[in-house]
Amino acid sequence: MPANYISPISMEAISTLCDELNKNNRIDPSNFEKYEVKRGLRNPDGTGVMAGLTRVCSVEGYYILDGERVPKDGRLLYRGYNVEDIIESCVYDNRYGFEEVAWLLIFGSIPTPSQLYAFNEVIGECRTLPDEFVEDVIMKHPSKDIMNKMARCVMALYSFDENPDDTSEVNVLRQSLQLLAQFPSIMNTAYQVKRRAYYNKSMYIHPVRKNISTAEYVLRQLRPNKEYTQEEAHLLDICLMLHADHGGGNNSTFSTRVLTSSGTDTYSAIAAGIGSLKGPRHGGANIKVAHQMDYILENVADPTDEGQMKDMLVKILKKEANDNSGLIYGMGHAVYTLSDPRAKVLKRSAKKLAFENGFEKEFLTLENIEKLTPEVFAEVKGDDKAMCANIDLYSGLVYRVLGIPEDLYTPLFATARIAGWSAQRVEGVTTGGRIMRPAYKSVSKPRPYIPIDQRGE
Repeated sequence: MPANYISPISMEAISTLCDELNKNNRIDPSNFEKYEVKRGLRNPDGTGVMAGLTRVCSVEGYYILDGERVPKDGRLLYRGYNVEDIIESCVYDNRYGFEEVAWLLIFGSIPTPSQLYAFNEVIGECRTLPDEFVEDVIMKHPSKDIMNKMARCVMALYSFDENPDDTSEVNVLRQSLQLLAQFPSIMNTAYQVKRRAYYNKSMYIHPVRKNISTAEYVLRQLRPNKEYTQEEAHLLDICLMLHADHGGGNNSTFSTRVLTSSGTDTYSAIAAGIGSLKGPRHGGANIKVAHQMDYILENVADPTDEGQMKDMLVKILKKEANDNSGLIYGMGHAVYTLSDPRAKVLKRSAKKLAFENGFEKEFLTLENIEKLTPEVFAEVKGDDKAMCANIDLYSGLVYRVLGIPEDLYTPLFATARIAGWSAQRVEGVTTGGRIMRPAYKSVSKPRPYIPIDQRGE
Protein backbone atom coordinates (compact mmCIF):
# COMPACT_ATOMS: atom_id res chain seq x y z
CA MET A 1 0.00 0.00 0.00
CA PRO A 2 1.43 3.42 -0.92
CA ALA A 3 2.45 5.76 1.88
CA ASN A 4 -0.33 8.12 2.89
CA TYR A 5 0.21 11.85 3.06
CA ILE A 6 0.06 13.00 6.69
CA SER A 7 -1.81 16.26 7.08
CA PRO A 8 -0.11 18.81 9.36
CA ILE A 9 -3.59 19.61 10.74
CA SER A 10 -4.75 17.11 13.35
CA MET A 11 -8.35 15.94 13.42
CA GLU A 12 -8.45 16.83 17.12
CA ALA A 13 -7.59 20.42 16.31
CA ILE A 14 -10.19 20.54 13.56
CA SER A 15 -12.92 19.05 15.77
CA THR A 16 -12.55 21.92 18.22
CA LEU A 17 -13.45 24.33 15.43
CA CYS A 18 -16.61 22.49 14.39
CA ASP A 19 -18.82 24.12 17.02
CA GLU A 20 -17.89 27.53 15.60
CA LEU A 21 -18.43 26.28 12.09
CA ASN A 22 -21.85 24.79 12.84
CA LYS A 23 -22.99 27.85 14.77
CA ASN A 24 -22.49 30.06 11.74
CA ASN A 25 -23.58 27.74 8.95
CA ARG A 26 -26.91 26.29 10.06
CA ILE A 27 -29.95 27.67 8.24
CA ASP A 28 -33.41 27.37 9.77
CA PRO A 29 -35.33 24.92 7.54
CA SER A 30 -38.42 27.14 7.77
CA ASN A 31 -36.56 29.81 5.81
CA PHE A 32 -36.63 27.67 2.69
CA GLU A 33 -40.42 27.74 2.73
CA LYS A 34 -40.55 31.39 3.79
CA TYR A 35 -38.50 32.53 0.81
CA GLU A 36 -40.01 29.95 -1.58
CA VAL A 37 -36.64 28.35 -2.21
CA LYS A 38 -36.88 25.24 -4.38
CA ARG A 39 -34.42 22.98 -2.60
CA GLY A 40 -32.58 20.60 -4.87
CA LEU A 41 -34.03 22.61 -7.79
CA ARG A 42 -37.30 20.74 -7.24
CA ASN A 43 -40.83 22.07 -7.18
CA PRO A 44 -43.03 21.33 -4.14
CA ASP A 45 -44.61 18.37 -5.96
CA GLY A 46 -41.19 16.81 -6.57
CA THR A 47 -40.93 17.75 -10.24
CA GLY A 48 -37.71 19.36 -11.41
CA VAL A 49 -37.38 23.09 -11.97
CA MET A 50 -37.22 23.76 -15.72
CA ALA A 51 -33.64 24.91 -16.32
CA GLY A 52 -33.16 24.38 -20.03
CA LEU A 53 -34.13 22.72 -23.29
CA THR A 54 -32.59 19.64 -24.88
CA ARG A 55 -33.07 17.41 -27.89
CA VAL A 56 -30.74 14.70 -26.58
CA CYS A 57 -32.80 12.69 -24.11
CA SER A 58 -36.25 12.57 -22.52
CA VAL A 59 -37.11 10.93 -19.20
CA GLU A 60 -40.85 10.36 -18.66
CA GLY A 61 -42.51 9.00 -15.54
CA TYR A 62 -45.69 11.00 -15.01
CA TYR A 63 -48.00 13.55 -16.62
CA ILE A 64 -49.66 16.65 -15.21
CA LEU A 65 -53.47 16.73 -15.09
CA ASP A 66 -55.24 19.76 -13.59
CA GLY A 67 -52.02 20.71 -11.84
CA GLU A 68 -51.59 17.27 -10.27
CA ARG A 69 -48.80 14.78 -11.01
CA VAL A 70 -50.30 11.54 -12.33
CA PRO A 71 -48.07 8.41 -12.40
CA LYS A 72 -47.52 6.50 -15.62
CA ASP A 73 -45.18 3.79 -16.91
CA GLY A 74 -41.72 5.19 -17.45
CA ARG A 75 -40.13 5.82 -20.83
CA LEU A 76 -36.54 6.70 -21.70
CA LEU A 77 -36.11 8.25 -25.12
CA TYR A 78 -32.78 8.86 -26.85
CA ARG A 79 -33.30 11.55 -29.50
CA GLY A 80 -36.97 10.50 -29.60
CA TYR A 81 -36.28 6.77 -29.93
CA ASN A 82 -37.49 4.50 -27.13
CA VAL A 83 -34.43 2.84 -25.58
CA GLU A 84 -36.42 -0.39 -25.18
CA ASP A 85 -36.93 -0.51 -28.95
CA ILE A 86 -33.22 0.08 -29.58
CA ILE A 87 -32.20 -2.72 -27.22
CA GLU A 88 -34.85 -5.09 -28.57
CA SER A 89 -33.52 -4.58 -32.09
CA CYS A 90 -29.92 -5.18 -31.00
CA VAL A 91 -30.88 -8.35 -29.13
CA TYR A 92 -32.89 -9.62 -32.12
CA ASP A 93 -29.95 -8.98 -34.49
CA ASN A 94 -27.46 -10.37 -31.94
CA ARG A 95 -25.28 -7.27 -32.28
CA TYR A 96 -23.72 -4.76 -29.92
CA GLY A 97 -25.54 -1.45 -29.55
CA PHE A 98 -23.62 0.89 -27.25
CA GLU A 99 -21.67 2.45 -30.11
CA GLU A 100 -24.90 3.02 -32.04
CA VAL A 101 -26.42 4.69 -28.98
CA ALA A 102 -23.33 6.88 -28.54
CA TRP A 103 -23.59 7.99 -32.18
CA LEU A 104 -27.32 8.62 -31.79
CA LEU A 105 -26.87 10.73 -28.66
CA ILE A 106 -23.99 12.80 -30.02
CA PHE A 107 -25.03 13.27 -33.64
CA GLY A 108 -28.80 13.05 -33.25
CA SER A 109 -29.60 10.41 -35.85
CA ILE A 110 -29.59 6.64 -36.24
CA PRO A 111 -26.30 5.78 -37.99
CA THR A 112 -26.21 4.07 -41.35
CA PRO A 113 -24.15 0.85 -41.53
CA SER A 114 -21.24 2.74 -43.13
CA GLN A 115 -21.40 5.51 -40.53
CA LEU A 116 -21.46 3.00 -37.68
CA TYR A 117 -18.52 1.09 -39.20
CA ALA A 118 -16.47 4.28 -39.50
CA PHE A 119 -17.44 5.32 -35.97
CA ASN A 120 -16.31 1.96 -34.56
CA GLU A 121 -13.01 2.38 -36.42
CA VAL A 122 -12.48 5.79 -34.80
CA ILE A 123 -13.32 4.49 -31.31
CA GLY A 124 -10.94 1.55 -31.74
CA GLU A 125 -8.07 3.78 -32.90
CA CYS A 126 -8.57 6.21 -30.01
CA ARG A 127 -8.49 3.61 -27.21
CA THR A 128 -4.74 3.88 -26.86
CA LEU A 129 -3.64 6.38 -24.22
CA PRO A 130 -0.82 8.87 -24.90
CA ASP A 131 2.78 7.67 -24.66
CA GLU A 132 3.96 7.30 -21.05
CA PHE A 133 0.50 8.30 -19.72
CA VAL A 134 -0.07 4.95 -18.01
CA GLU A 135 3.28 4.98 -16.26
CA ASP A 136 3.50 8.67 -15.37
CA VAL A 137 -0.12 9.50 -14.57
CA ILE A 138 -1.73 6.23 -13.43
CA MET A 139 0.94 3.87 -12.12
CA LYS A 140 2.99 6.39 -10.15
CA HIS A 141 0.00 7.64 -8.20
CA PRO A 142 -2.43 4.81 -7.28
CA SER A 143 -5.82 5.76 -5.91
CA LYS A 144 -8.13 4.06 -3.42
CA ASP A 145 -11.09 5.19 -5.52
CA ILE A 146 -11.23 4.54 -9.26
CA MET A 147 -13.72 7.37 -9.88
CA ASN A 148 -11.33 9.83 -8.28
CA LYS A 149 -8.51 8.47 -10.42
CA MET A 150 -10.61 8.70 -13.58
CA ALA A 151 -11.35 12.35 -12.87
CA ARG A 152 -7.65 13.05 -12.34
CA CYS A 153 -6.76 11.20 -15.54
CA VAL A 154 -9.26 13.24 -17.53
CA MET A 155 -7.79 16.44 -16.15
CA ALA A 156 -4.28 15.17 -16.92
CA LEU A 157 -5.25 14.53 -20.55
CA TYR A 158 -5.59 18.31 -20.90
CA SER A 159 -1.78 18.48 -20.79
CA PHE A 160 -1.50 15.98 -23.65
CA ASP A 161 -3.86 17.96 -25.91
CA GLU A 162 -2.26 20.40 -28.35
CA ASN A 163 -5.44 22.49 -28.44
CA PRO A 164 -7.25 21.90 -25.11
CA ASP A 165 -9.07 25.23 -24.66
CA ASP A 166 -10.64 25.53 -28.11
CA THR A 167 -14.40 25.22 -27.55
CA SER A 168 -15.39 25.18 -31.20
CA GLU A 169 -17.81 22.43 -32.18
CA VAL A 170 -15.21 20.55 -34.21
CA ASN A 171 -12.64 20.54 -31.39
CA VAL A 172 -15.14 19.63 -28.66
CA LEU A 173 -16.37 16.77 -30.86
CA ARG A 174 -12.79 15.52 -31.33
CA GLN A 175 -12.14 15.63 -27.59
CA SER A 176 -15.46 13.94 -26.84
CA LEU A 177 -14.82 11.01 -29.17
CA GLN A 178 -11.34 10.51 -27.76
CA LEU A 179 -12.62 10.47 -24.18
CA LEU A 180 -15.45 8.11 -25.12
CA ALA A 181 -12.85 5.69 -26.47
CA GLN A 182 -10.31 6.17 -23.67
CA PHE A 183 -12.59 5.77 -20.65
CA PRO A 184 -12.49 1.93 -20.63
CA SER A 185 -8.68 1.98 -20.89
CA ILE A 186 -8.36 4.50 -18.06
CA MET A 187 -10.83 2.62 -15.86
CA ASN A 188 -9.21 -0.78 -16.23
CA THR A 189 -5.64 0.45 -15.87
CA ALA A 190 -6.52 2.42 -12.74
CA TYR A 191 -8.14 -0.68 -11.28
CA GLN A 192 -5.18 -2.92 -12.09
CA VAL A 193 -2.83 -0.45 -10.39
CA LYS A 194 -5.10 -0.40 -7.36
CA ARG A 195 -5.01 -4.21 -7.23
CA ARG A 196 -1.24 -4.10 -6.97
CA ALA A 197 -0.93 -1.13 -4.61
CA TYR A 198 -3.79 -1.83 -2.18
CA TYR A 199 -4.64 -5.54 -2.54
CA ASN A 200 -1.12 -6.86 -3.18
CA LYS A 201 -2.35 -8.71 -6.26
CA SER A 202 -1.03 -9.02 -9.77
CA MET A 203 -1.82 -6.46 -12.45
CA TYR A 204 -3.13 -7.55 -15.84
CA ILE A 205 -2.65 -4.85 -18.45
CA HIS A 206 -3.36 -6.32 -21.87
CA PRO A 207 -2.55 -4.72 -25.23
CA VAL A 208 -5.31 -2.54 -26.66
CA ARG A 209 -7.71 -4.39 -28.97
CA LYS A 210 -9.24 -2.13 -31.59
CA ASN A 211 -11.73 -4.20 -33.56
CA ILE A 212 -14.18 -5.22 -30.83
CA SER A 213 -17.13 -3.52 -29.13
CA THR A 214 -16.79 -1.46 -25.97
CA ALA A 215 -18.51 -4.18 -23.91
CA GLU A 216 -16.15 -6.85 -25.22
CA TYR A 217 -13.14 -4.59 -24.69
CA VAL A 218 -14.07 -3.94 -21.04
CA LEU A 219 -14.37 -7.67 -20.26
CA ARG A 220 -11.25 -8.59 -22.24
CA GLN A 221 -9.09 -5.99 -20.49
CA LEU A 222 -10.44 -6.86 -17.05
CA ARG A 223 -10.00 -10.64 -17.08
CA PRO A 224 -6.57 -12.22 -16.58
CA ASN A 225 -7.14 -14.73 -19.41
CA LYS A 226 -8.90 -12.15 -21.64
CA GLU A 227 -11.77 -14.62 -22.11
CA TYR A 228 -15.52 -13.92 -22.00
CA THR A 229 -18.66 -15.34 -23.55
CA GLN A 230 -20.75 -13.47 -26.08
CA GLU A 231 -23.72 -13.78 -23.73
CA GLU A 232 -21.75 -11.97 -21.02
CA ALA A 233 -20.61 -9.24 -23.39
CA HIS A 234 -24.13 -8.67 -24.72
CA LEU A 235 -25.46 -8.31 -21.16
CA LEU A 236 -22.80 -5.71 -20.35
CA ASP A 237 -23.60 -3.97 -23.64
CA ILE A 238 -27.23 -3.65 -22.52
CA CYS A 239 -26.04 -2.09 -19.25
CA LEU A 240 -23.96 0.43 -21.17
CA MET A 241 -26.88 1.35 -23.42
CA LEU A 242 -29.19 1.86 -20.46
CA HIS A 243 -26.68 4.04 -18.61
CA ALA A 244 -25.64 6.14 -21.62
CA ASP A 245 -27.82 9.16 -20.80
CA HIS A 246 -30.69 10.19 -18.57
CA GLY A 247 -31.69 13.72 -19.52
CA GLY A 248 -30.10 17.07 -18.83
CA GLY A 249 -31.37 17.29 -15.26
CA ASN A 250 -29.59 14.36 -13.64
CA ASN A 251 -26.89 15.60 -11.29
CA SER A 252 -23.78 14.63 -13.24
CA THR A 253 -25.10 15.80 -16.61
CA PHE A 254 -26.33 19.04 -15.08
CA SER A 255 -22.86 19.51 -13.56
CA THR A 256 -21.32 19.01 -16.99
CA ARG A 257 -23.73 21.51 -18.54
CA VAL A 258 -23.13 24.07 -15.77
CA LEU A 259 -19.39 23.99 -16.41
CA THR A 260 -19.95 24.01 -20.16
CA SER A 261 -21.98 27.21 -19.81
CA SER A 262 -18.94 28.94 -18.29
CA GLY A 263 -16.94 28.37 -21.48
CA THR A 264 -14.42 26.06 -19.81
CA ASP A 265 -12.56 23.23 -21.54
CA THR A 266 -13.94 19.74 -22.20
CA TYR A 267 -11.67 18.04 -19.66
CA SER A 268 -12.85 20.26 -16.80
CA ALA A 269 -16.50 19.80 -17.73
CA ILE A 270 -16.27 15.99 -17.97
CA ALA A 271 -14.24 15.74 -14.75
CA ALA A 272 -17.09 17.56 -13.00
CA GLY A 273 -19.52 14.93 -14.26
CA ILE A 274 -17.30 12.18 -12.87
CA GLY A 275 -17.08 13.91 -9.49
CA SER A 276 -20.86 14.15 -9.32
CA LEU A 277 -21.47 10.56 -10.42
CA LYS A 278 -19.14 9.32 -7.68
CA GLY A 279 -21.65 10.42 -5.01
CA PRO A 280 -23.74 7.74 -3.26
CA ARG A 281 -26.92 9.69 -4.04
CA HIS A 282 -26.16 9.34 -7.75
CA GLY A 283 -23.92 6.78 -9.46
CA GLY A 284 -22.61 5.31 -6.23
CA ALA A 285 -26.07 4.01 -5.35
CA ASN A 286 -25.48 0.64 -7.04
CA ILE A 287 -22.81 -0.16 -4.44
CA LYS A 288 -25.28 0.71 -1.68
CA VAL A 289 -27.74 -1.78 -3.18
CA ALA A 290 -25.06 -4.48 -3.27
CA HIS A 291 -24.17 -3.90 0.39
CA GLN A 292 -27.87 -3.87 1.33
CA MET A 293 -28.40 -7.22 -0.41
CA ASP A 294 -25.40 -8.73 1.39
CA TYR A 295 -26.75 -7.51 4.72
CA ILE A 296 -30.14 -9.05 4.03
CA LEU A 297 -28.63 -12.37 2.96
CA GLU A 298 -26.61 -12.48 6.19
CA ASN A 299 -29.46 -11.48 8.51
CA VAL A 300 -32.60 -13.04 7.02
CA ALA A 301 -32.90 -16.82 7.23
CA ASP A 302 -34.86 -17.05 3.98
CA PRO A 303 -34.99 -13.76 2.02
CA THR A 304 -37.15 -15.44 -0.62
CA ASP A 305 -39.90 -15.71 2.03
CA GLU A 306 -42.12 -12.63 1.79
CA GLY A 307 -42.95 -12.54 5.51
CA GLN A 308 -39.32 -12.60 6.60
CA MET A 309 -38.35 -10.05 3.99
CA LYS A 310 -41.16 -7.73 4.97
CA ASP A 311 -40.00 -7.78 8.60
CA MET A 312 -36.49 -6.82 7.51
CA LEU A 313 -37.70 -4.00 5.24
CA VAL A 314 -39.74 -2.58 8.11
CA LYS A 315 -36.60 -2.54 10.28
CA ILE A 316 -34.62 -0.85 7.52
CA LEU A 317 -37.25 1.88 7.08
CA LYS A 318 -37.34 2.43 10.85
CA LYS A 319 -33.54 2.90 10.85
CA GLU A 320 -33.07 -0.28 12.88
CA ALA A 321 -31.14 -2.30 10.28
CA ASN A 322 -28.61 -2.20 7.46
CA ASP A 323 -26.81 1.19 7.64
CA ASN A 324 -29.54 2.79 9.81
CA SER A 325 -30.21 5.42 7.15
CA GLY A 326 -33.89 4.53 6.83
CA LEU A 327 -33.41 4.11 3.08
CA ILE A 328 -34.20 1.08 0.95
CA TYR A 329 -31.64 1.41 -1.81
CA GLY A 330 -32.70 0.67 -5.36
CA MET A 331 -36.31 1.76 -4.81
CA GLY A 332 -37.91 5.01 -5.89
CA HIS A 333 -36.88 7.64 -8.41
CA ALA A 334 -37.19 11.39 -8.88
CA VAL A 335 -39.05 10.99 -12.20
CA TYR A 336 -40.18 7.39 -12.65
CA THR A 337 -43.30 6.38 -10.73
CA LEU A 338 -45.00 3.17 -11.94
CA SER A 339 -41.88 1.74 -13.58
CA ASP A 340 -38.29 2.49 -14.53
CA PRO A 341 -37.83 1.16 -18.08
CA ARG A 342 -34.12 0.60 -17.42
CA ALA A 343 -34.85 -1.62 -14.42
CA LYS A 344 -37.42 -3.60 -16.44
CA VAL A 345 -34.95 -4.28 -19.25
CA LEU A 346 -32.08 -5.10 -16.92
CA LYS A 347 -34.17 -7.41 -14.75
CA ARG A 348 -35.40 -9.29 -17.79
CA SER A 349 -31.90 -9.50 -19.28
CA ALA A 350 -30.19 -10.53 -16.05
CA LYS A 351 -32.57 -13.25 -14.86
CA LYS A 352 -31.39 -16.04 -17.15
CA LEU A 353 -27.68 -15.47 -16.51
CA ALA A 354 -28.23 -15.08 -12.76
CA PHE A 355 -30.05 -18.41 -12.48
CA GLU A 356 -27.46 -20.17 -14.65
CA ASN A 357 -24.54 -18.91 -12.55
CA GLY A 358 -25.79 -19.64 -9.04
CA PHE A 359 -27.27 -16.25 -8.19
CA GLU A 360 -30.90 -17.39 -7.98
CA LYS A 361 -31.23 -16.49 -4.29
CA GLU A 362 -29.81 -13.02 -4.86
CA PHE A 363 -32.16 -12.39 -7.78
CA LEU A 364 -35.22 -13.52 -5.81
CA THR A 365 -34.14 -11.33 -2.88
CA LEU A 366 -34.08 -8.26 -5.12
CA GLU A 367 -37.41 -9.27 -6.62
CA ASN A 368 -38.91 -9.38 -3.10
CA ILE A 369 -37.48 -5.94 -2.33
CA GLU A 370 -39.11 -4.62 -5.49
CA LYS A 371 -42.45 -6.25 -4.71
CA LEU A 372 -42.73 -5.50 -0.98
CA THR A 373 -41.19 -2.04 -0.55
CA PRO A 374 -44.22 -0.02 -1.71
CA GLU A 375 -46.46 -1.92 0.71
CA VAL A 376 -44.00 -1.54 3.60
CA PHE A 377 -43.46 2.13 2.81
CA ALA A 378 -47.20 2.77 2.96
CA GLU A 379 -47.50 0.99 6.31
CA VAL A 380 -44.47 2.57 7.99
CA LYS A 381 -44.51 6.05 6.46
CA GLY A 382 -48.22 6.36 5.78
CA ASP A 383 -47.41 7.27 2.19
CA ASP A 384 -48.94 5.26 -0.64
CA LYS A 385 -47.29 7.14 -3.50
CA ALA A 386 -46.35 5.13 -6.58
CA MET A 387 -42.89 3.66 -6.16
CA CYS A 388 -40.88 1.45 -8.49
CA ALA A 389 -37.51 -0.23 -8.60
CA ASN A 390 -34.82 1.85 -10.24
CA ILE A 391 -31.92 0.61 -12.35
CA ASP A 392 -29.57 0.41 -9.35
CA LEU A 393 -31.60 -2.43 -7.82
CA TYR A 394 -30.47 -4.86 -10.51
CA SER A 395 -27.29 -3.36 -12.00
CA GLY A 396 -25.09 -4.40 -9.07
CA LEU A 397 -26.26 -8.01 -9.38
CA VAL A 398 -25.57 -7.96 -13.10
CA TYR A 399 -22.01 -6.81 -12.45
CA ARG A 400 -21.58 -9.46 -9.77
CA VAL A 401 -22.80 -12.18 -12.14
CA LEU A 402 -20.29 -10.92 -14.72
CA GLY A 403 -17.49 -11.11 -12.16
CA ILE A 404 -16.92 -7.37 -12.22
CA PRO A 405 -15.36 -6.13 -8.96
CA GLU A 406 -17.24 -3.66 -6.79
CA ASP A 407 -14.49 -1.10 -7.38
CA LEU A 408 -15.73 -0.77 -10.96
CA TYR A 409 -19.50 -0.56 -10.47
CA THR A 410 -19.65 3.23 -10.65
CA PRO A 411 -16.71 3.62 -13.08
CA LEU A 412 -18.62 1.40 -15.52
CA PHE A 413 -21.56 3.77 -15.13
CA ALA A 414 -19.21 6.63 -16.07
CA THR A 415 -17.85 4.65 -19.02
CA ALA A 416 -21.38 4.57 -20.42
CA ARG A 417 -22.50 8.05 -19.33
CA ILE A 418 -19.56 9.75 -21.08
CA ALA A 419 -21.69 9.32 -24.22
CA GLY A 420 -24.50 11.38 -22.71
CA TRP A 421 -22.18 13.93 -21.11
CA SER A 422 -20.51 14.47 -24.46
CA ALA A 423 -23.82 14.85 -26.29
CA GLN A 424 -25.15 17.29 -23.70
CA ARG A 425 -21.88 19.28 -23.74
CA VAL A 426 -21.91 19.52 -27.53
CA GLU A 427 -25.52 20.73 -27.36
CA GLY A 428 -24.58 23.25 -24.68
CA VAL A 429 -21.67 24.57 -26.74
CA THR A 430 -23.92 24.82 -29.80
CA THR A 431 -27.04 26.35 -28.28
CA GLY A 432 -26.14 27.57 -24.77
CA GLY A 433 -25.15 31.20 -24.85
CA ARG A 434 -25.60 32.11 -21.19
CA ILE A 435 -23.69 31.08 -18.10
CA MET A 436 -25.87 29.25 -15.57
CA ARG A 437 -26.23 31.51 -12.58
CA PRO A 438 -29.18 30.72 -10.26
CA ALA A 439 -29.84 32.91 -7.23
CA TYR A 440 -29.24 32.18 -3.54
CA LYS A 441 -31.11 34.27 -0.97
CA SER A 442 -28.80 35.54 1.77
CA VAL A 443 -30.29 35.17 5.25
CA SER A 444 -27.36 36.85 7.01
CA LYS A 445 -28.03 40.13 8.77
CA PRO A 446 -25.73 43.14 8.28
CA ARG A 447 -23.22 43.52 11.12
CA PRO A 448 -20.74 46.29 11.91
CA TYR A 449 -17.10 45.31 11.60
CA ILE A 450 -15.29 45.13 14.97
CA PRO A 451 -11.59 46.07 15.07
CA ILE A 452 -9.39 43.23 16.26
CA ASP A 453 -8.35 44.99 19.51
CA GLN A 454 -12.02 45.26 20.55
CA ARG A 455 -13.07 41.66 20.10
CA GLY A 456 -11.96 40.23 23.45
CA GLU A 457 -10.82 36.63 23.84
